[in-house]
This record gives sequence, structure tokens and C-alpha cells, in this order.
Amino acid sequence: MSFAATAAILTTATLIGAGPAMAAPAPIKLTSSSCPTDIVQGQVSGCVTELQNLLNAHGAGLLVDGEFGANTLYAVREFQAATAIAVDGRVGPQTKSKLYATGGTAPSPVNLTSSSCPANIVQGAKGGCVTELQRLLRHFGYAVSVDGEFGPETYNAVRSFQSSHGLSVDGEVGANTKRELYDTDEAPSTGLDLRSSSCPSNIVEGQTGGCVATLQALLNGKGQHLDIDGEFGPLTVAAVRSFQSSAGLSVDGEVGPNTKNALYSNIGGGGGNGAPAPINLNSASCPTDIVQGQRSGCVTELQSLLNHHGADLAVDGDFGPMTDSAVRDFQAEKGLGVDGRVGPNTKAALYGAVTPPSSPPPGGGYAKLLDVAAAEVGTVEGSARANSYGASVGLSLSTNNYAWCATFVSWVARQTGATSYRNSYVSGWVKQARAGNYHLSVTTNPQPGDIVAFDWNGGSNFNDGNEHIGIVRTVSGGASFTTVEGNTTNPNGGKDGVYIKNRATNQGYDVVFIRVR
Repeated sequence: MSFAATAAILTTATLIGAGPAMAAPAPIKLTSSSCPTDIVQGQVSGCVTELQNLLNAHGAGLLVDGEFGANTLYAVREFQAATAIAVDGRVGPQTKSKLYATGGTAPSPVNLTSSSCPANIVQGAKGGCVTELQRLLRHFGYAVSVDGEFGPETYNAVRSFQSSHGLSVDGEVGANTKRELYDTDEAPSTGLDLRSSSCPSNIVEGQTGGCVATLQALLNGKGQHLDIDGEFGPLTVAAVRSFQSSAGLSVDGEVGPNTKNALYSNIGGGGGNGAPAPINLNSASCPTDIVQGQRSGCVTELQSLLNHHGADLAVDGDFGPMTDSAVRDFQAEKGLGVDGRVGPNTKAALYGAVTPPSSPPPGGGYAKLLDVAAAEVGTVEGSARANSYGASVGLSLSTNNYAWCATFVSWVARQTGATSYRNSYVSGWVKQARAGNYHLSVTTNPQPGDIVAFDWNGGSNFNDGNEHIGIVRTVSGGASFTTVEGNTTNPNGGKDGVYIKNRATNQGYDVVFIRVR
């Protein structure tokens, strides 16, 4: 039975015998300051009204009453499962972003560079390729409707985008425009459900696009560590085979109906019940030591907290081997006893009560960050040298085909041993620095060798795919500094590459400096 049908039945069942409904509070945009960071079960507000409207736009069939009850919780978890978000029933920043990515009525987005999209997308076109185009344009600040129809509004936005990025202004989305649209830290859409008609019955090696991106996100939720690049290459094949083996399936590396069902199993808890409701680890309801084998709301909370610290767990309330491994990794990072048991010290560290170790990693690798980065100046994208940077994050793509500024920083970090953190997304570096993880922290006193992240759209939220990152080279006092950056414009013309740039903190974009110690 479909998500929408099931939700509709549940909603109807709850209405039988009910009295006259009160008017729902007026909707409030989820990303406004009037709504909490996490909207959770039990809340009653205009934020919940907005949430229910958005869920209904995605097919939930909820009664819109502004009350976050059991049906809304079920719909949230189903939506999270369908879009490969950690299934915790909490409507935080990632879930909000996905809800607003499309209105739910537009065709599912399709990666523009996939074989499913025409070489040139032009005015009058309709479908998932246009949905993706509109979604990307919105990330660059264009107020277009995401409806999957390439009308005059989208046409004008494309022309404006082309003009501002030095492209031929023809209103057609060809290879150069597609490349520029993806030349951010934007990943292929993971909003497709593998079981839907939008995805092939068998997803196999060599395929690209949103279905593959969703597959990679789901595999990560099962303990793999793939880069979500929408490319079904050898690493994804190996991850599929590993998952099939662990799930007792036929190991063929192809993602057919049985593998799809297994990937989605438990991600929503089965039977529509979802994971057990989260319980604060320090409450009397949780044992002193939470250990492998337990299933409860305490484990749901634990998995959510671990994910906030960089893990890639399915939030299902089951303390299995993957959760045990994530706990041990976290304990090692925080300098705690590595025993896989979540006792008082581990709980305190998960909630941020324990500061990370301040001593440098062995060898003082952070001192060499600038030296290693500066030695790469002049390397152009698409070269064998530049393409080798991707190995630091498990990528074998040409740097001609994706935004690699954060990949370059990850490569430098690996070369020096300054931090164990690796991520091809700027948002990941900022998130971990703000949390004080992996020997990273935010500083307001930049020095040569620090990492610097830029949010071109402002707001310092680093969540809209329009960011950049590099390494501080010199600081001249005041607002000015220079950097070494990958995936940046060649000052002499020609291909992008690793170059020295003049930057400042007062140019209309937001800057975060990250100290590695």
C-alpha cells in the first residue's frame, strides 16, 4: 500500500467519532525564527500547520490541525525514509530543507547530467530534469517556482544565471550551464524513492542520477561510507555487495526489488511504527550503560546524537554492530575509554559537556597544512594530479565534473595527518568545527594554516549548496587575508585549479575560520 494511501487511512480512522475540529493555527515558515530548530511530537503551533501542509504536498494526506500527533510523526518518518534522511521523527534543518526542495507536486528531480535528461534543456520542457534545474536555480538565489515546467520565469532565471557566470546567454541549459549549476557543494538529489517508477527495476553499475544518489545515501545509513555523487561506480558496487551479503541476499551487485526492500527495512521501523520515540540519555528511563543488543528510545536518541557528530546511522532504535562501531569511533575521537558502552562519560560527551582533546595530533601535522597546500598552487582541474585529490574522500571522478574545493582541503588534511576528518562538502567542515569535533574549532583570530569557509549567500548557515573553502595563506590585519584554494578561478584565465586568492571579511559574504589543533 502506498505511503499516501496508508496515511489517508490512518487519518480517517482517527477522525471517526471526533468532535468538531478547531481551526489550525496560521502556518509559519519552518525556517523562520518563530519555529524551533527541531519540531517534535507534542508541539502545537503554526509551524506544525506548515509542516502538515508540506507533508501533504508530498502525499501524506494528513488532517491539518497544527498538532504534532502520532499521524504527523508517522508521516515525518515516512518522508525521511523516502528521502534518505536519518529517520528520527524530528523535523530539523535537513528535513526542513528537503520539505522545501519541491512542493511535492513537481516531478521527482533527475540529475541534469544523467542520460535521462536531454543534452539541452529548453523552454517548454517538462519533467524531473526541469524540477532539478529549478531546485538548483533556487540555491543560487533565483525565486523560481519548483513545478517541473520550464516556463518564462525559469527561462529568465537561466539567462540571468548564465550572464552572472560568464556563460553564453541563450536561455538553454546545455553542458556548460549544467556544469556551472553543479559547481557548488551541491550533491545530486537524494529525493527519489528507489521503489518508485522513477527508478529502474534493477539499478546497476554505470548508471547515474538521483536514483543512484538515493541508493548511496541508503547504503550509508546501513554503515557504508560512500560519497553521494550519483555515480554507480566500483565503490558503490562493492558497498552493494557488502550490504547484500550482510542481509542474506543474493550477492550480485545489482539493486533489484529484494535489495531495495532490504535497504528500506527498519529505516522507518517497519509496520509504520517508526523508531521508538527518543529519550534523553540522562533520564531515569535510560540505563546507566546503554550497550549493544538493546532496543529503545534511548538508542534512538543515541543514534541521532552520533549522527550529529558525523556518523551515518539508520535511526531505528536498535543498538546493533554499526551503532557499536560508531560509539567506539566517537569514544576514540573524544579521548574516552573505547569499550562501546554508552556510560556517563560518553553521554556527557555526546551532549557536549566534555571538550575535545586540545593537544595536536601526533607529529603536529596542522603546522604543515599551508606548506602542503601552497605546493599545489598551479594544479589545474582535470589533470591527473588534481583528480588524485578525490582519493581522500573515496572519489575517482575527474575534477572537471564536480565541485572539489572541500575535497582539496580533505586531501591536504590527509597528507599532513592534521585531522582525521574528511568531507567533500563545506557544510560538513563547518558543522564539525562548530561542534568541536576531530580537532577542529571555530576561531575569530585567523592565522596562516587555518581553514576558511565562505557562505556566498550570507546567513552563515552553509546549507544551500553555494559555499567554498580554502586554507589561509597570509593575514594582513583588518579584514583582508589571502588563501590557497582548490576549484577556484585561474587569475590568468583558463581552467580552474589551485590558486592564491585575495579575500576579505567585509565583502557581503560570510566567513568562518576553522582552527585545526
